[in-house]
Amino acid sequence: MEQSIESIWKTGFIDKGALIAPKVNNLYERKSTHLIDNFNRMFKINLNAIFIMSLVVLIGSYFVKIPVMGVGYFLLLNVILLVNRKLVKDLKKVDKNENSYGYLKSFNTWLTHQIDVNIKLARVYYPLFYLFMVLGFWFSTVDASIIENVLGETHIIYYAYGIPVYWVVGNGVIMILIRLFAKRLYKLDANLVYGRMFKKLKEIVSDIEELRA
Repeated sequence: MEQSIESIWKTGFIDKGALIAPKVNNLYERKSTHLIDNFNRMFKINLNAIFIMSLVVLIGSYFVKIPVMGVGYFLLLNVILLVNRKLVKDLKKVDKNENSYGYLKSFNTWLTHQIDVNIKLARVYYPLFYLFMVLGFWFSTVDASIIENVLGETHIIYYAYGIPVYWVVGNGVIMILIRLFAKRLYKLDANLVYGRMFKKLKEIVSDIEELRA
């Protein structure tokens, strides 16, 4: 019994070596490759931007007299950089010789892992970014009177062993809140940069799965 048009179409689409529907296979292969190449290029641009930013913050913090913040930010940004460079190297393991669906699924698995790793990191580095900012101003050599004005004239009665208790507790609470919302903050950051490509990836995978159904 002859195959139906639908089954022939599916066979030609799924089997890269088939002579049926080669234009559709080629179209999605090109779309897949183009999309992943764009992701890869954006990842590299962002990693370079992180490195440059870490140097700018480190040098700039010296001139504005908040070196503690600069050193802290430099260390955190470079930890993020090293982790993500390792993740980008793993991206090269995605087999480009697979059919377009397999290629995208492999890439999507890598992308999910990359996001999960960065969310875990974000729960640590977002609160630390805030902490280094606070410490940067606390140990700033600009003018000690600034901190005195922030704490107020009656701050002395709230000191314990030379530490402003309310100030420490207040910042501790803020750091906890930042940690709790770290996942949302990271996804917001990621969507600002990669949002359009995330949407395109989802659309292409959805189109292929619909044709395979």
